[in-house]
Amino acid sequence: MIPAQHTAWQHTTVLRTEAVQALVTHADGVYVDGTFGRGGHARAVLAQLSPAGRLVAFDKDPEALAEAATIADPRFAICHASFGDMRAQLQALGITRVDGVLLDLGVSSPQIDNPERGFSFRFDAPLDMRMDTTRGETAADFLARADERQLAQVIRDYGEERFALQIAKAVVARRQGGDQLRTTGELSALVARVVKTREPGQDPATRTFQALRIFVNAELEALEQGLKAALDLLAPGGRLVVISFHSLEDRIVKTFIAAHSRDVVDRRAPMAPPRPLKLHALGRVKPGIGEVRENPRARSAVMRVAERTEVGT
Repeated sequence: MIPAQHTAWQHTTVLRTEAVQALVTHADGVYVDGTFGRGGHARAVLAQLSPAGRLVAFDKDPEALAEAATIADPRFAICHASFGDMRAQLQALGITRVDGVLLDLGVSSPQIDNPERGFSFRFDAPLDMRMDTTRGETAADFLARADERQLAQVIRDYGEERFALQIAKAVVARRQGGDQLRTTGELSALVARVVKTREPGQDPATRTFQALRIFVNAELEALEQGLKAALDLLAPGGRLVVISFHSLEDRIVKTFIAAHSRDVVDRRAPMAPPRPLKLHALGRVKPGIGEVRENPRARSAVMRVAERTEVGT
């Protein structure tokens, strides 16, 4: 059953204080919030900026854009785009350098808790899963067209699901029987029949739903593009702050920061001086006990912080 109320889905911002303290190094700076969501981080950043400061936010979700429209602040702008496209979007605004980029990854609580979005297996609803509901292929569309090999690869690679092949076979068999998967309840029930063992407290469908959401929204590709764009845009001393909620995201962020936090020797010219590092890793932060107690969805969050080194040094 879908709850009758749709307008009050609440979101608790994870690591709000820690993220803003790490991000904002001076009040007159230009900052990017790559995932506006419901604006928890954005409002906290604006509270730290002077009248000369500026914040540009990004989001693909029309509901997030509607929330952003309630911020009447000349220092603030919102772009209906993925943070992976931030370089072009910022250049269109005349911005070529920024002092900080914040990426709060994953799906927001309102997206999960609103059954109509199709992100959750807790309610039976259309199998959508798009963050931008104005365009693109839904999860149901993908399940209706993908072959067994592609389904298994997506569920395995993006969900780290060891029963990926069995789930893919079941999806294809159902489809060949003339019965398409159209709702979250149908998919959840199918996965539950296939996945016989799961970690205590975890629904059998958790990993499959994660995999489809990541694939439908091209989340990992956007993350890689966004990290590269942030590195190019950050001014010396500028901060990169990324909050991840699962190992796939965090691995990409950790690897990216590590790769740019050491001198690189060109093997084709071993006698040449190494290319200088571009980032300095500042640390890893997890929510405290109190935050996790108040917001259990924060328990898997990991925040990584890095600082842009002097260009050319």
